[in-house]
Amino acid sequence: MELEGKTAIVFGVANKRSIAWGITQKLHQGGAKLTLAYQERFLRGIEKLLEEEGIDDALLVECDVTQEGAIESVFAQHQEKWGRLDQVVHSIAFAQREDLEGDFTATSRDGFRLALEISAYSLIPMGREAKKYMTEGGSIIAMTYLASQRVVPSYNVMGSAKAALEHIVRQLAFELGAQGIRVNAVSAGPLQTVSARGVASFSDIRTIYPEKTPLKRNITVEEAADASYFLLSDKASGITGQVLFVDSGFCIMAGM
Repeated sequence: MELEGKTAIVFGVANKRSIAWGITQKLHQGGAKLTLAYQERFLRGIEKLLEEEGIDDALLVECDVTQEGAIESVFAQHQEKWGRLDQVVHSIAFAQREDLEGDFTATSRDGFRLALEISAYSLIPMGREAKKYMTEGGSIIAMTYLASQRVVPSYNVMGSAKAALEHIVRQLAFELGAQGIRVNAVSAGPLQTVSARGVASFSDIRTIYPEKTPLKRNITVEEAADASYFLLSDKASGITGQVLFVDSGFCIMAGM
């Protein structure tokens, strides 16, 4: 159990299909102690998942990242319970449904602001808090998607948010590196998560991957979680500021 004695904060567990839950399982199996920052509407489902997985000591902290001080409170409560911090998982994204449909030019100012605040900006205060508590170094990861670099129909403002998120990853990697804190991102192929189902073209995207990727299939949550676990672990001690693609090779294909 190579994470024995280490602790992690995971933001974004929604249900058993979420990448954040897959990562939570891997961290638990590796021996890490866990804090899960959750949205109130997902609490009962998360409690059930933890019971089924046999995780009986996780700290659960409600967190709305749009509220001032909410992220800081998660880190403070984690520190009070566990006394150290080694890993942080940012797996949260949101955009209003109307901003994921129709023309990108119809994106509202408030919709753009909300999508960027939740999906990208929230990583900045997480990095700021991690800097306080990762006194022995550590690892932060964020979940991104290829729409940060390419046009994906109907992904709209979330593509802008993911592009911003990836820049924040690089900026934090630079600023926190001297403390031994690594910051990376995992760019997963389309998975049937709560966020993905809000994208109108999601079903079409899932159909394309088995036809166009080198591996001729979609990826699984477990594969995304395994890659995330690697970046969170000391096995990736020399890697920071990177985006690791876990997408059956879709990202290397021209004209896709």
